Amino acid sequence: MSARTSGPALLAAAASLALCATVAPVAPASAEPDAQVPAARPTTKVPTAVGRGGAVTTVDPEATRAGLKVLRAGGNAVDAAVAAASTLGVTEPYSAGIGGGGYFVLYEAKTGRVRTLDGRETAPARARRDDFVDPATGKPYNFTPELVTSGVSVGVPGTLKTWQKALRRWGTWSLGEALAPATKVARRGFKVDATFREQTLDNAVRFAATKESRRLWLPGGDAPRVGSIFRNPDLADTYRRIAREGTKAFYTGPMARDIVRAVQNPDKTRSTQLPVPPGKLSLRDLRGYDVAAQRPTRSDYRGYQVYGMAPSSSGGSTVGEALNILERYDLSSMSVTDALHHYLEASALAFADRGKYLGDPAFVDVPLRDLLSDTYAAERACAITPGKAFAKPTAAGSVTGYDGVCGAAPAAGTLDPDTENISTTNLTVADRWGNVVEYTLTIEQTGGSGITVPGRGFLLNNELTDFSTVYDSTDPNRIQPRKRPRSSMSPTIVLKDGKPFLALGSPGGSTIITTVLQILVNRIDLGMTLPEAVAAPRATQRNTASTTAEPEFIAAHGPALTAYGHTLVPSGDAFTSRAEIGAATAIEIAGRRLTAVSEPVRRGGGAAEVVTPRSR
Repeated sequence: MSARTSGPALLAAAASLALCATVAPVAPASAEPDAQVPAARPTTKVPTAVGRGGAVTTVDPEATRAGLKVLRAGGNAVDAAVAAASTLGVTEPYSAGIGGGGYFVLYEAKTGRVRTLDGRETAPARARRDDFVDPATGKPYNFTPELVTSGVSVGVPGTLKTWQKALRRWGTWSLGEALAPATKVARRGFKVDATFREQTLDNAVRFAATKESRRLWLPGGDAPRVGSIFRNPDLADTYRRIAREGTKAFYTGPMARDIVRAVQNPDKTRSTQLPVPPGKLSLRDLRGYDVAAQRPTRSDYRGYQVYGMAPSSSGGSTVGEALNILERYDLSSMSVTDALHHYLEASALAFADRGKYLGDPAFVDVPLRDLLSDTYAAERACAITPGKAFAKPTAAGSVTGYDGVCGAAPAAGTLDPDTENISTTNLTVADRWGNVVEYTLTIEQTGGSGITVPGRGFLLNNELTDFSTVYDSTDPNRIQPRKRPRSSMSPTIVLKDGKPFLALGSPGGSTIITTVLQILVNRIDLGMTLPEAVAAPRATQRNTASTTAEPEFIAAHGPALTAYGHTLVPSGDAFTSRAEIGAATAIEIAGRRLTAVSEPVRRGGGAAEVVTPRSR
């Protein structure tokens, strides 16, 4: 990393000016006509950028530009990642923010090592096995909208401590300096796009259930108009306080009391029909939270070293296991149909193992070495038959006594319930020194718990719904005090001969895993360029009887894969009519040349920028 110093004059001036810009008095959250949009407010989304000197790619142009400004001011990839992430907390408040958590992966150029931080939310210390049961009826809460819109679903947030630990270990900017661009955006406002309005309308009933959410996200009783300017001065003040006092301003003191009060006594509106049951998060839970630094997962695939997140995330192990299975086959010599068939089958096998073995390693003995063993993968690959899909769900493999030799046909398995929502956000950053950050962060549901902390400008997560909602003492993902729920977030960094080749990640709940896996197969095996690999139609097989696929995928590959025995159904989540799978960001590195890529269409398209664009 670049050396930590008192800072070059450019860096210090940029951070100082940005901080000063947040101090001016502001009006309440509101919308203003598009004609008043300052020229400096970034709104253009360019999905691919090629150049050198550093790159940033996110779903949002404001966040991408914030990270790019940090790189141009002398900050490194870690500094820029925190600046971009905190800006996403302003412009993508329904997908991420300081009320949630996530996973941070770094390639550190100085050491040539991949580092990771687990900033996943945790269950409160008073969590119990019957927390998802309505005490009034003795029956489980309906999952949506009751359980997802509740204090019961709120875990202890980890995002701020993730930023703090990343900056202290590997950054060159202070937390206050890194928060400055986001503070400015929160105060001056950002231009509302169709995605923001649509997400607000999708969650209007949930936001109308509590007074603060109704006030902030539904001003005047409606979602902000497309083209209007949305300001969040409460969040600007929150960021400014954290910049001045550090993370203790969030995890202790008045702000912590406000968070706990919002969870334990939600400010329900009189008109709502939702119960909004209270949760158990306490001041002690907030004070006691810590980020877990751990070793990444690693899988070797066709000469590449693929690094990901270890549990509590299931992303690194499930992507890694599927790649190990696929490495038994020469996908590049196959027809596209045959290659996709193998991709779907390998994914189903890895998901079967995910359901049986993956959980928080502080509570569960996760057989990670076995799941990522080439010998184990060889034995699991025996289930794949060319040209013929096996029945799903299939059973998990045995992590004891495997020898890589094919034996009996795979047994039938049971469906692992999937409660993960499609929201979340992702960013990718590379700097001029060779450092690379891949970071996925979330508040779980689009709109999180629907509970906004009064006067603070941010939503709280509903991450505890990622635990299995029906308690089973043998389930590795059952709820327990201070436990991290299993996640599918899969921030991934790929090396070639020890040097960064590719970094990628995506939102999308459990489809994150298949999105990352399919992009890797597209890029490495099927010969696509990175922009092509990201834009290609997607399908996701998660050990379910049918494969969920985007309509474009079904149009292109449905008949051929159906002939193999696959059943394809169109994608579309339970909360909206959107049919997209994932919203990836990625950067490919070839010497000094960087290719930064975001989605051209999904989730309204993304924004990729480089410090020095390639000359035409």
